[in-house]
Amino acid sequence: MDTKLCKGLPRIDTAGLKSFIPENTIYTLLQGHAPDKFEVRDILAKSLSKTRLNPNEMAALLLTKDPELVEEITSSAAALKKEIYGNRIVFFAPLYVGNKCINDCSYCGYRSSNASLERKTLSFAELRDEVSMLENNGHKRLILVYGEDPAYNPDFIASTVKEVYSVKVGKGEIRRVNINAAPLDIEGFRRVKAAGIGTYQIFQETYHRASYEKYHPRGLKSDYLWRLYAFDRAMKAGIDDVGMGALIGLYDYRFEALSMLYHVIHLEQEFNVGPHTISFPRMEPALNTELASRPPHAVKDADFMQMIAIIRLSVPYTGMILTAREPESLRTQAIKYGISQIDAGSNIGVGAYAGCDDEHGKKRSQFELSDNRSLDEVVNKLCEQGFLPSFCTGCYRLGRTGEHFMEFAIPGFVKRFCTPNAILTLAEYAEDYASPETKAKCLSAIKRELEQMPESIRKTELQNKLVSISQGQRDLFF
Repeated sequence: MDTKLCKGLPRIDTAGLKSFIPENTIYTLLQGHAPDKFEVRDILAKSLSKTRLNPNEMAALLLTKDPELVEEITSSAAALKKEIYGNRIVFFAPLYVGNKCINDCSYCGYRSSNASLERKTLSFAELRDEVSMLENNGHKRLILVYGEDPAYNPDFIASTVKEVYSVKVGKGEIRRVNINAAPLDIEGFRRVKAAGIGTYQIFQETYHRASYEKYHPRGLKSDYLWRLYAFDRAMKAGIDDVGMGALIGLYDYRFEALSMLYHVIHLEQEFNVGPHTISFPRMEPALNTELASRPPHAVKDADFMQMIAIIRLSVPYTGMILTAREPESLRTQAIKYGISQIDAGSNIGVGAYAGCDDEHGKKRSQFELSDNRSLDEVVNKLCEQGFLPSFCTGCYRLGRTGEHFMEFAIPGFVKRFCTPNAILTLAEYAEDYASPETKAKCLSAIKRELEQMPESIRKTELQNKLVSISQGQRDLFF
């Protein structure tokens, strides 16, 4: 790695670290036999008991190709998701703060050698304008995304997070700010945690080390182990909500899925809690980036959907994110199989929500999006399909995160808090931001959820809070 390029970033020290991704074991698992129906059904029964699967069991599901058994896998994933998460789908929006980058990742529009990219870092005034636009649309949680560059150091990240929290437009506010930024050292993570970040998200991109080194030739990102151990440093710094992921298309998707499970197991063993979310974005075209248009290990939709179902079955209590990289039709189907978080109304050009036209936005973007619907359109459609859009952030602000979250989640109590809170936030959205047609569908979705909810003190409290929201109160939650 060119240390001159990395001046101002944390000093990388991976002495004594070894990869916890057992590549030879994964190869062996993937060369195994396709399981019979009895083996598959035993594995599904274990998952439906809300128990995390082990790598042997995940591999067996990945090797399953019999159409009847694949249908059982996807239907089991749908049943498990509904049991744990109910009908909720949590919304967020990405906000790209800057696209400077010292890395030269072969597949990425931000790569340092890409002369076609228009480099831009938002000023604080521009950042406030972006947040204002998102609040005016109804968003309550954001993920701030930064290129990997010395300019985006811990102090800069912390200052942007604080600035986002300070913006209040009408009844709008951002209640949770997550970040996707370069791996930091422990002290750097402490500084961004002090700013009030929610989840720290970073993707290994590919867990296959030879491929990783091939596609990350220069920059901070060229060190495989520094990135692999980022969550260990974050958790040691007190950040107990982390979001992992792999970029699907750089290597065999089955290898990546198993590697993420091994990463989950590592975190559970070291910190007694797994990741808050798992992501699996597929490679999408990017400006002047040939590899992004021709992924070396492209994945068919059917295989991708099966992988999503298997990840849900393998890690029952982990949130799963599917972004607007994917088209509407695929996202609609994937939500049934285990997706719990999506973005909507997204624009990934730096400054594109408020400050630049489409052409400049494209020249400042990391890749292309496929689902360009507005937040109102997506909320409308999900309500129509029987889902419950949620903008909830209550658990995070009450400290129900990390290991504490698992205390509530593992016994199956998530719906006690999350469904009522989802209803309350959807009522806010309906009152403050929804179009008339969408408002009607929101209210119908709320009515449906209330009818399905058992009579209890909590239901009475919920109905009282809904009355308060209709009278103008905001940010009510359990």
